[in-house]
Amino acid sequence: MSLIMQITSSDTPTTGTLYELLGGETGLRRLVDAFYDRMDREASCAGIRGLHPDSLSGSRDKFFWFLCGWSGGPDLYLQRFGHPRLRARHLPYPIGESERDQWLSCMQGAMTEAEVPEPVRRRLTSSFFQTADWMRNQPG
Repeated sequence: MSLIMQITSSDTPTTGTLYELLGGETGLRRLVDAFYDRMDREASCAGIRGLHPDSLSGSRDKFFWFLCGWSGGPDLYLQRFGHPRLRARHLPYPIGESERDQWLSCMQGAMTEAEVPEPVRRRLTSSFFQTADWMRNQPG
């Protein structure tokens, strides 16, 4: 999977990594914060909120560090923790279709709130769905 993509915004072609297209560190932090703020306040996301610690600060940082490297920016997560091993790290938590859908709903809302450009949103939605679905470890 190439992290370089080309989008057209206002008829101006733009090419770069997802990290760059999302606004680098500032844009990714805005996306991550919008994601966890949504998870914390939306009653429809109570299922996945309950899988997290009372304070979301550590989760925010880990997700931000992960997304930086995943999107083509600095490998902050890898430097701190080694390989992400996403599925293995999430196996202790019951993740079914409901949790997957709650996670995706939070992310869709966060992308809207963070004003992620539509072509980038489409790319991220596809990638996030594939990953979230792969994380399921419960039937249904």
